[in-house]
Amino acid sequence: MAAHLIRRGFLASVSAILLSACLTPARPVAEEPAPDAGPAPLTRLFLVRHAEKETGPDPVLTSAGEARAAALAERLAAEGVTEIWSTQTRRTLSTAHPLATELGLSVQSYDPAALPAFADQLADTPGVKLVIGHSNTTDALVALIGADPGPPIDDAAEFDRLYVIKITEGLQISSTIERYGSSSADGLQPRP
Repeated sequence: MAAHLIRRGFLASVSAILLSACLTPARPVAEEPAPDAGPAPLTRLFLVRHAEKETGPDPVLTSAGEARAAALAERLAAEGVTEIWSTQTRRTLSTAHPLATELGLSVQSYDPAALPAFADQLADTPGVKLVIGHSNTTDALVALIGADPGPPIDDAAEFDRLYVIKITEGLQISSTIERYGSSSADGLQPRP
């Protein structure tokens, strides 16, 4: 009888252990941390000067300028642009037009005489924004945002500079200067 009780006690212990194992919630498996790619940008800004223009007090774009505006639209079409900003000149509005039409966005205006306030607005609100300005305002706006403007824009010949600025949640700012469309120095020769 003692053997029977021992066996019965053993079976009861095993049953209790198995039942306990079934009722105990599984421990979550620790996930491997994702590789640190840095914080995702909350704001991405693309800043350009207007495309090539005719002469006069409020000139229109030249044929080279119209081609550049189309190249800008092609370059930025898949970037997720949510806002397009321009001064109220024909040359900046015409530079904005192809992308605005393609994305179905309206072009919002800003005052180039109030750049510090506009820089704060751009940096403080999330989104992907294109800003079209002038040779004497675009690099100034880049600097006010806190990015590196590089050398001054050549007013007579440089129309292909594209500033790309990323601002993360911690207000970390990174920027690059790219080129788009044909090289300003080469006229309408396409880039490789």
